[in-house]
Amino acid sequence: MQLLQLVISGIAQGCIYGLIALGFVLIYKATETVSFAQGELMMLGAFGGLGGMTMLGFPFWLSVVSSIAAMALFGVILERAVVRPILGQPAFSIVMLTIGIGYVARGLITMIPNIGTETHALPVPYKDQIWNLAGLVLNVEQMVVIGATAVLCVLLYMLFRYSKLGIAMQAASQNQLAAYYMGIPVKRLNGIAWGLAAAVAAIAGLLLAPITFVHANMGFIGLKAMPAAVVGGFGSLPGAIVGGLIIGIVESLSGFYLPDGFKDTAAYIVVLIMLVVKPNGLFGEKLRKKV
Repeated sequence: MQLLQLVISGIAQGCIYGLIALGFVLIYKATETVSFAQGELMMLGAFGGLGGMTMLGFPFWLSVVSSIAAMALFGVILERAVVRPILGQPAFSIVMLTIGIGYVARGLITMIPNIGTETHALPVPYKDQIWNLAGLVLNVEQMVVIGATAVLCVLLYMLFRYSKLGIAMQAASQNQLAAYYMGIPVKRLNGIAWGLAAAVAAIAGLLLAPITFVHANMGFIGLKAMPAAVVGGFGSLPGAIVGGLIIGIVESLSGFYLPDGFKDTAAYIVVLIMLVVKPNGLFGEKLRKKV
């Protein structure tokens, strides 16, 4: 029973890693760049939900929807105003740009008086509730994380499988030049990909906030989402979720059964093993170039 409790806890944490990793993969597939600002976008989404409920007086669900929509719009604007002008430059420049975006976002939040430097509790309706099923104690907050992640995965699958927008995004991720020649608005799709990644990050932040509270440094969890993307395969959306679940479960078990310190390093040990055994990740594709 204790092992099952640890696995469920690890799955809930792994879902958060997987959602942030989804943002990494979405942006990478759209623009072939890596955004290191995903953790901070998650943090902004959590603060947006907090502000909607505490400052604007929105009810919980309205605050959640408005925060997600605002972050989606912010992602589109960010791509158009900051990222797009530098596309085509060396990858190192784009990586440094996204790291800078993260630092700026964290700094701006910290500058807000009485908000940015404090730790806040997100007042969700299911706070501190538990379910007791035949001796198995389930935290409702963790169950909401798992359930919301499952629903989001189904919605994303339907988007990419059945909608014209999703099919166009898949085509652009395979070959942007060919997609452009076929009349697909690649630049617009890049902005939508950033908006979608920011919205997913906001969902992750709103799900994580009741468990770990809302604070300016909560975006550092993105450093654990990067191993999840690598383990699952950096170009695979299902791989991001599976990689997150693996990292979450390994982290939960190592934190309980192994000495102190192993929990913080477990994710990177898994990544090292994966890079040795299967460098492309579990669902990664082998890319070949003709010379």
